Amino acid sequence: MTSRYMQRALALARRGLGQTSPNPMVGAVIVNEAGHIIADGYHAKAGGPHAEVMALRKAGSLARGQTLYVTLEPCNHTGRTPPCTEAIMAAGIRRVVVATRDPNPHVAGGGLDRLKDAHIEVEVGDGADEAEALNRPFFTWSREGRPYCTLKIATSLDGKVATVTGESKYLTSHQALAHAHELRRQHDAILVGSGTILTDNPRLTYRGKRRARQPVRVVLDSRGRTPPDALVLDPQVQSPALIFTSDRASDDWERQIFSRGGEVVRVTSDPGGHVNLREVMAQLADRHILSVLVEGGPTVHAALISQGLADGWVLYLAPIILGGRDAPTAVEGAGFSLQSAPRLTLHQVRRLGPDVVWEGSFERQGSR
Repeated sequence: MTSRYMQRALALARRGLGQTSPNPMVGAVIVNEAGHIIADGYHAKAGGPHAEVMALRKAGSLARGQTLYVTLEPCNHTGRTPPCTEAIMAAGIRRVVVATRDPNPHVAGGGLDRLKDAHIEVEVGDGADEAEALNRPFFTWSREGRPYCTLKIATSLDGKVATVTGESKYLTSHQALAHAHELRRQHDAILVGSGTILTDNPRLTYRGKRRARQPVRVVLDSRGRTPPDALVLDPQVQSPALIFTSDRASDDWERQIFSRGGEVVRVTSDPGGHVNLREVMAQLADRHILSVLVEGGPTVHAALISQGLADGWVLYLAPIILGGRDAPTAVEGAGFSLQSAPRLTLHQVRRLGPDVVWEGSFERQGSR
């Protein structure tokens, strides 16, 4: 059961969606002895004040002796901002209710222990599931050392992502396209395979109505096929363009990519000759990329799913039938048996204009 105070803190935290990475989204409220919220705050953007500090500033001297509800364990280390534990102690907070501990194994529990040492009452677990769901990318990055990967796919009713001749723009409506750009705003990076670059020549940029930083553009290109004049390498876009390749790509091609402002990152190859996806994910995590929106193609989707690297699924279903034995489907690769087929948990289904969007997450082995 989640208290109404923590529900308020969670709602506040969501306001930072797409703005706080590599930090988590956090909300906080201060409640007096009569049960009234006297101040609240949330982490609005990376590098800015944390939620606890925002709430404490609003409360001022009224915070002394009161209870602080916060969606994540207060930090006890100095980063771009001072430790929140110090601000909590200085404000004279009597009790702190935390939804969940910090998932980072190097700091987990440190903030709570610091508060307890200062004789502040601490409770943990109010709204824990909701708090973890809110920050799935941060928890995945902290625990597994890789970004949270969401596969984004648009298909016809019969599961095709393009016609037999390769036409795919645009299967879905402008409402679905606007939603897809909002997804881009919420993710740190957009990832595609070189086949998508050669077929669609996308820019991989956010072009929605809200102000936002551009996501990092990531291409998987084992053989160095990305043309140096590809739109994904547009130097006017204010975000890095990373092309992950192997030793199969030539040095001359790498120099051409570099001259366009792109960065070539060489990793080892898997047994099939493709870039090692676990190395790619580790490299992205090292760059503090917490979330990746995977936009194609079917071979990339299959590889991420089969290696257990796919976390979320967003499917746009258009009311159109394309047919064609050779028309590409959303996920290709070798396929799965019914027994080994990955299963997903459905979170939301809704209509966007004429289309339907289906959002879910992959179940992990042992979670059924």
